[in-house]
Amino acid sequence: MHASAVLISDLHLTPSMPRTAERFFEFLEKEARTHEALIILGDLFEFWVGDDAKARSPFHQEVATKLKAVSQSGTKIYFMHGNRDFLLGEQYAQKSQMEFLRDPQVMNIANQDWLLTHGDVLCTADSSYQQFRKVVRSQFVQKLFLMLPTLLRIKIASSLRSNSTAKYQRAQKFTPEVIQVKGDVTLNATAALVAMSGCQQMIHGHTHRPGYHQESLGGQSWQRWVLSDWDFDHPETVLPKGNALSITAEGIRSLDLVRS
Repeated sequence: MHASAVLISDLHLTPSMPRTAERFFEFLEKEARTHEALIILGDLFEFWVGDDAKARSPFHQEVATKLKAVSQSGTKIYFMHGNRDFLLGEQYAQKSQMEFLRDPQVMNIANQDWLLTHGDVLCTADSSYQQFRKVVRSQFVQKLFLMLPTLLRIKIASSLRSNSTAKYQRAQKFTPEVIQVKGDVTLNATAALVAMSGCQQMIHGHTHRPGYHQESLGGQSWQRWVLSDWDFDHPETVLPKGNALSITAEGIRSLDLVRS
């Protein structure tokens, strides 16, 4: 239970995106420290193939150091695995002083219950992805993968990311309408999660479609907030983007993190 919290998702941090990392470090120094808790709902990193693979990376050590400083200042940090960094382990979490959250998780913030999830489990229109997710989230499969040499793990992860991108760019097979449906949550999956949790206020990321939704199905109603992904490095293709959700006694509000 926390009196206040700020939530973020889908930063996809990587050394090749320094401006996004810079904005994250600034966010940690300013917005995060004004809340009792910082909650990261997955995909903090672009990809993660094991804590050992990042052990000597200056970039990832800097991220851990910045997170640890926020934790030591009094802001509790929570991390939920995303579809890109579900292999982030205890070793890195301890260095960063982050506590894991299961997916989904109901948390009490400012005397209200909030249903938190990364969001990929709700995208049930993409059945092939859901099958893939089930396999790679298996502890047995993860254990086998982490036994592979680091360079091979990186090669496999890069190949999977490339194949995923190419799949949704094949115009002859996937129209924009199909991509929109497959990449977004479904009403049935959302309703099922709301019913299972008994919580009518949901927050998630993953879809890169920030917004607020009032929804209902089968006699139940709920509210759903979607976090933005972050990108401050590619102004030639997308406008700078990045947001957070702040929950306090005054309510919930979106923080636009793009500098004016």
